[in-house]
Amino acid sequence: MSTPSRTQQRAFFETFGFLKLPGLLKAEAGRIIADFESVFVTHGLKHDGTQRTSVVPFVDQNAGLCALLDHPGILEAVGNLLGPDFNYVGSDGNYYTGETTWHRDSNYQSNSYLKLALYLDPVTKDTGCLRVIPGSHTEAGLAAWGDVQLRSAEVNWGVHQRELPAYPIESQPGDVLLFNHRTLHASFGGGTRRRMFTMNLGRRAKTSPEIDDLISYCDWHMLGHGSGQPYGKIMLETASPARKVHLTQPFDVWNASLEHHRIRKAQGATM
Repeated sequence: MSTPSRTQQRAFFETFGFLKLPGLLKAEAGRIIADFESVFVTHGLKHDGTQRTSVVPFVDQNAGLCALLDHPGILEAVGNLLGPDFNYVGSDGNYYTGETTWHRDSNYQSNSYLKLALYLDPVTKDTGCLRVIPGSHTEAGLAAWGDVQLRSAEVNWGVHQRELPAYPIESQPGDVLLFNHRTLHASFGGGTRRRMFTMNLGRRAKTSPEIDDLISYCDWHMLGHGSGQPYGKIMLETASPARKVHLTQPFDVWNASLEHHRIRKAQGATM
């Protein structure tokens, strides 16, 4: 079978809420894994397998990982779905342990937020790969399925969550997975040391509803993490003018949110 065209990839993503790009970063996989490991070492974090170990923001901590925002393959793939001036709105790096129950990452109506995920170990249906419910990102999908409903599968339908009809996206290091934030997803059967990191990306906000969603997103996902800055120092110091296209709008919105909170706090103190 021939490789799907950009138009076909976009249509698939818009219809089903996810897209797999096999081997897009296969040549860089070894370096990416080394960079991933180095971030946890720098933070003095050792994963003992008892619970998830996470760093947020993540790719911002390493120049090589920051440069993924400059990678031609990623720029082409994400630009095809969101437009070439898409926003980068944060990341997380994880050692996962056990299962991840059904959930959506956000439910914003106007902006098309997506997650770019890289699994750094081979994962299959039975060893913790990403599972998605195709079409659950659409308005009809949101009306039909709720995350609480799916997490109560045994009560509702007498089956475990892992037995619900879903599509397992099995992957190898170097594969790139993209899925809409509103797509229901989960992971079952994984071990205690699954390495995976993600980047959150969104369409550049242009209309008033899109700007409101971006303000809300930055307020909750970036300001809410208490990192002190929307982006890490390395991300900003190594950013070319081309990369700054993906940073400027969220940076401005984040600063506006920070000022808004400062003013509200000052007003509360004087009341």
